[in-house]
Amino acid sequence: MVTTPDPAPGEGPVRPVSVSLHEGTIAALKARTGKRGMSAYVEALIQRQLERDRLRELIEDAEAEHGSVDQAAVEAKRAILRGDAANSADAA
Repeated sequence: MVTTPDPAPGEGPVRPVSVSLHEGTIAALKARTGKRGMSAYVEALIQRQLERDRLRELIEDAEAEHGSVDQAAVEAKRAILRGDAANSADAA
């Protein structure tokens, strides 16, 4: 028997689901998206959160294998990306 893998986030057919939200959240959502844009907005939010969750998992796995990130090295690399040569001398 051939099994089809579950679709990735953002793939596969669209189908309705029921979620419970606070009235204030619904009002803010409708104000931002209009009544007909709510599904697309919520879909995008969920996809973004799933990406963040997966990224956090990858970071945790890498830290478990290689140890914690050296924050000084991170800041030095950020300085290079910003073009802040005064703070990037140690990063090169």
